[in-house]
Amino acid sequence: MHDRLFEAALGIAPPWFVAGVRFDEASKVLTVGIDYAAGSRFAVEGAAGEHPVYDSLTKTYRHLNFFQHECVLEVRMPRVKLPDGSVQLVKPPFAGKLSGFTLLFEALVLMLAPQMPFAAVARIAGISAHRVLAICRRYVALALEVADFSAVTALAIDETSRARGHDYITLAADATERRVLAVAEGREVKTIATIAAELAEHGCPPEAIESVSIDMSPAFIKGCAEALPNARITFDKFHVVWGMPTRRWTRCDASSSAPISRSRACAGRC
Repeated sequence: MHDRLFEAALGIAPPWFVAGVRFDEASKVLTVGIDYAAGSRFAVEGAAGEHPVYDSLTKTYRHLNFFQHECVLEVRMPRVKLPDGSVQLVKPPFAGKLSGFTLLFEALVLMLAPQMPFAAVARIAGISAHRVLAICRRYVALALEVADFSAVTALAIDETSRARGHDYITLAADATERRVLAVAEGREVKTIATIAAELAEHGCPPEAIESVSIDMSPAFIKGCAEALPNARITFDKFHVVWGMPTRRWTRCDASSSAPISRSRACAGRC
């Protein structure tokens, strides 16, 4: 009864089944045993048909918490023998992209990661920040493998500090779709060339970029001129106003000629 309940909750389908459930009260860990039916045959990627089981090994996957308790799946995983004589491990359908986690657990991490620092995600998920970063990097890499930037013609490029001091990264976003396309270390002339090369790998040659919005950094100006030859350069309004001397802005009304702030001046003139 309990095993069938856990099968339904976990989405376990034949030939897989829940072989048992145990709870360690001392460590507060729920372990769900997963097995496969005897005589089962399995398909593997790159080899046609279904193949007999050669042997098996046991692996543990971290799953979503059961109420407030840590939950792990202890899975007996088959290795099948292929027609060419080689032996290959079969991954269960609930296995994640990173070893040791289920798909649902990784989905939780990916849902939390954009909303808070990795350290906070690690505290909620109960794993290290290093593992959180590894999961995110894995899925970013998978997304980039199928990314198609062939329709991109306008970029918005800006830098930001990723740590204290002068440790900068530069981001390039699709100015139309408002999504980040590439990230490169630094904020030098070569940084723009690095971004252009990454876009080209995904179907967007440098010549296809018609416009680019940047700040007034000499390095960015030179980098765009060299790496994006057909792009019309536009300086974003924030940096234009910020770069203007405050003393040149005066009130427009006759009642006072006292200087006003950049922000108020911009409100009336931009």
